[in-house]
Amino acid sequence: GNGTSGGAGGGLVIDGGGATGGGTTNCTSGPTEDQDKDGFSVQDGDCNDCDANANPGAYDVGGNNVDEDCNGTADDTAVDCDSVITAVGDNDPMNGARAIGLCQPATAGDKKWGVLEAKWVKADGSPGMNDLAHGMLPKFGPNVNCQEGKRMLGLSSGTAREPTDSDYADVSGEDMMTTSPPPTGFPVDSPSCPGNNTTGSVANDPAGLELKLRVPTNAKSFSFNFNFYTYEWPDYVCSNYNDSFVALQSPAPPNAKLGNISFDTQGNPVSVNNGFLDACGCSGGAPCQAGGKNFPCSLGTTILQGTGFGIDTTQYDDHGATGWLETKSPVTPGGEVTLRFAIWDAGDEVLDSTVLIDNFVFSADEATGTTTKPVPTPK
Repeated sequence: GNGTSGGAGGGLVIDGGGATGGGTTNCTSGPTEDQDKDGFSVQDGDCNDCDANANPGAYDVGGNNVDEDCNGTADDTAVDCDSVITAVGDNDPMNGARAIGLCQPATAGDKKWGVLEAKWVKADGSPGMNDLAHGMLPKFGPNVNCQEGKRMLGLSSGTAREPTDSDYADVSGEDMMTTSPPPTGFPVDSPSCPGNNTTGSVANDPAGLELKLRVPTNAKSFSFNFNFYTYEWPDYVCSNYNDSFVALQSPAPPNAKLGNISFDTQGNPVSVNNGFLDACGCSGGAPCQAGGKNFPCSLGTTILQGTGFGIDTTQYDDHGATGWLETKSPVTPGGEVTLRFAIWDAGDEVLDSTVLIDNFVFSADEATGTTTKPVPTPK
């Protein structure tokens, strides 16, 4: 992503009088002192020990002519780092991080913020997902574009591909021949489906990306955008065929549900039943009733076209998607956090679901708990 202070693509939004770093120290500080209590002394490379926003572990905000990360150059954060990805089928999990907007690697031996570890996983965090279940997508159909940069990450219980890709398989029924246990505590009932006894001790065709991150010392929260598509809608709303997407954060914020930070306003997990599922259409685009629930379908069917989730030859109705949503969640500045983005098929291994993930952004804004809401100006 880019490093603009506006927050697009892995940038950092610094509120109020950001760092005055730039390689100068404006107060008296001995080489081993830590005047600004940011965990870094001058000896550790702190270029402004008067300002906790400036140190080698900080995010260097673009466009403000300040060297927050004290490397001697202001505004040198990587921009659109996912442009190095040239293939949809790229198997490097670090490029999966780049595709969502996380550009900077970090190591146990340094104090930089960034990606400490990236790995492809199944729903429970174990290895062995099918390589076709992840994709570095430049677009999804003719009407869905990246939220930042040149690529976004697709994860699918089928093939994470567009129908025009040579290795695409129809999302109506591709068996990826993989299983795992679901994440701990899952599956869970949707509160809006009373009496729905969700079953499924097996996650079919699971796909995930797990990231271990060191948080910038000047970041208190992060956000990312996602867009969930499911072929199970509308026929299997409030049934046991409840494909799910989770974003698991560890350590978890207080209001996370089983560590999951992406859920709708009613507490429903992001699944066939979630209340954000509003890109849909019955009988030519009309609002729908499915599984005893009303779906206004106010986003219409535009973002379903050309994705495999639109009207097909086997049934009259479109399938469904949420449109772009933003999850925001708190983190501890300078701490470490593990995120697992995972999707899986429940109850069967056909009628697939796909999630697009992009525009991961660290922010200096406080977040008291995790929230998910529609992106104000979807692209």
